[in-house]
Amino acid sequence: MFAVVRTGGKQYRVAPGDKIVVEKLDGNAGDKVTLGDVLLAGDGGNLKSTDGLTVAAEIVAQAKADKVTVFKKRRRHNYRRKKGHRQQHTILKIVAIGDQKEQKKAAPKAETAPKGDVVKTESAKAGASKSPAARANETAKATADQHESNAVTGTPTENPAPNDAKAAGAEKPAAKKPAKAKGGSTENAAPAKSPAKKAPKAK
Repeated sequence: MFAVVRTGGKQYRVAPGDKIVVEKLDGNAGDKVTLGDVLLAGDGGNLKSTDGLTVAAEIVAQAKADKVTVFKKRRRHNYRRKKGHRQQHTILKIVAIGDQKEQKKAAPKAETAPKGDVVKTESAKAGASKSPAARANETAKATADQHESNAVTGTPTENPAPNDAKAAGAEKPAAKKPAKAKGGSTENAAPAKSPAKKAPKAK
């Protein structure tokens, strides 16, 4: 069953078990509240009379809404006003609409395995029959095998040996020396002058 109630100038569609946030109502958490302004009521697709119908609710908590900033300004008049406001709210839980109360849903039962048939995996069976010393030896062996496998699988060499025998025995070609660039800084220089022969001195 559902109903449309009016409180605090607003309308709310409620059903037993719903929680709604309404404008502040007097009372503390846990108090019972009756909402008498019922506008509409119905059950499924059928409407019912609202004469004398009331909605019973319980106050869950008194709370405040998020802050709203109120800013006023008049330009060229050096007028600015800034205020903050948090609206007071009341959280209600709808207990009943008229005579109809909230129906508690039954918790689904978990499927349990039959007691006679206990299913165990092969590893569980094998582990249950072994002694702690045997289990410790198995774990030590497994770790040793793992270390060996890690040692074998190393990083590959950068230049593996070629499969061809000729290619393996062939000598590497000699590295060519870089040719000197023609025309250096002395290309446009004047030719060197040979030393002038000195004339023999007259006796």
